[in-house]
Amino acid sequence: MEPLSSLKPLIAVLVSLGVVPILISSRNANVREAWTFGAAGLKFLIILSMLPTVLEGRELVCTLVEVLPGVALRLRVDALGMLFALVASSLWIITSAYSIGYMRGLDEHSQTRYFCFFALALSATIGAAFSANLFTLYLFYEMLSFATYPLVTHHQDAEARRSGRKYLLYIVGTSIGLVLPAMVISYHLSGTLEFSGQGFLPRSASPILLGVLLFMFLFGFAKAAIIPLHAWLPAAMVAPTPVSALLHAVAVVKVGVFSILRILTGVFGLDLLASLHLGTAVAYVAAFTIIVASLIALTQKEMKRLLAFSTIGQLSYIVLGAALLSPKGLMGGMVHIAMHAFGKITLFFCAGAIFVATGKKYINEMVGIGKRMPVTMTAFFIGALSIIGIPPGGGFLSKWYLVLGALQADQFPLLLVILVSSLLNAAYFIPIVYRAFFVGSRETNFPDTVSEAPIFCVAPLALTALISLALFFYPQPFLDLAQLAVQALLGGTGK
Repeated sequence: MEPLSSLKPLIAVLVSLGVVPILISSRNANVREAWTFGAAGLKFLIILSMLPTVLEGRELVCTLVEVLPGVALRLRVDALGMLFALVASSLWIITSAYSIGYMRGLDEHSQTRYFCFFALALSATIGAAFSANLFTLYLFYEMLSFATYPLVTHHQDAEARRSGRKYLLYIVGTSIGLVLPAMVISYHLSGTLEFSGQGFLPRSASPILLGVLLFMFLFGFAKAAIIPLHAWLPAAMVAPTPVSALLHAVAVVKVGVFSILRILTGVFGLDLLASLHLGTAVAYVAAFTIIVASLIALTQKEMKRLLAFSTIGQLSYIVLGAALLSPKGLMGGMVHIAMHAFGKITLFFCAGAIFVATGKKYINEMVGIGKRMPVTMTAFFIGALSIIGIPPGGGFLSKWYLVLGALQADQFPLLLVILVSSLLNAAYFIPIVYRAFFVGSRETNFPDTVSEAPIFCVAPLALTALISLALFFYPQPFLDLAQLAVQALLGGTGK
């Protein structure tokens, strides 16, 4: 079918770009946050309005300007982009509510600046989701990097500035040093940068050059946090918890793995990757990241750092699923974008709520906290189930498809990686829950004055936990969108 020309993708990007009302309302927190909620809600509704068209198998396109022959600033809404945009836009609404409870609860400074750059970051995220070509994706990728820098360095102390420098060095340094030249070489080889279901790189190109290009893209999109270019993510945990939750469990890191999905499927194409055995090479790089990050997470004593290393491993499940080049593997990787997002953001919300209520951030200080904060720790348990991949957590479904994908691809070592890493996930999450509810000591007993965090902290984490449960029983539309995306890549057979 011919794509439909529409301004909706552009409007969805621009809605949260207009931060002027937030700036004007800086002296009135309630009005400022009302603008934030209004923009978030409107963005979500615009994206939701495009969903029926995409589910019908059609695409929406908006071309802004032709820069060079075969290089345009163009937006296109397809099934994979819609899946990612739905996740990011819906979670922005919830995180905006959580931000109010967290930022006000800790009386954080520069809250107007925080909400402005948060809005800019979401515009860049939706722009990346709806990018029709590598050029547009690169521009929004860079926009996201610079929009999130002030959020990472929000506290403005020595540690924040040091972490911010590391953040830019890894994220911007790799995109300029690796992605940009790889993009230029790709254009030289093919004369276009438009994503295609079969990829646009010519099969006649040198296999060695194609292999080098692939790994330039793989490590150049460092937001995916593939080892060894992962150190920025734990360092960025110095940011306020809402930033860690949405940007470093959903938006920033997901833009990284989403970009790699586009490279694998839209630049190289599944057939070319299979013929050169490049998919297997990428899969084993992802598998190495999954195991190593999970082992490091086991050693962490601070909650947010544990969640950071857990995220590094979970992101590579998405890359692994695509690199398997099998229908079920692709399904698993795509669905894991949503399942991981709702599960991990719940865990970050819980860590932040505990810090707001008690000032505690180390795991050994949280023994017995389940008796004082039962809602928070129950939500933590549900989020952990989803990340581990245990029913009734939604993450069970994405890992189920990943297991089937490994079997389809006859990759039994990678099947073992998925299973072992899930056991490692359980090894670092389940003891936290057990000690929170069933263990207590005189040193860690909390006084009677300790209770749940403010309602604006607790309600969002309870909601995302419930959504993680609901996704196990009703994974649509994410499952349907992933199915459509796989069908398009495989010429109509996504089974």
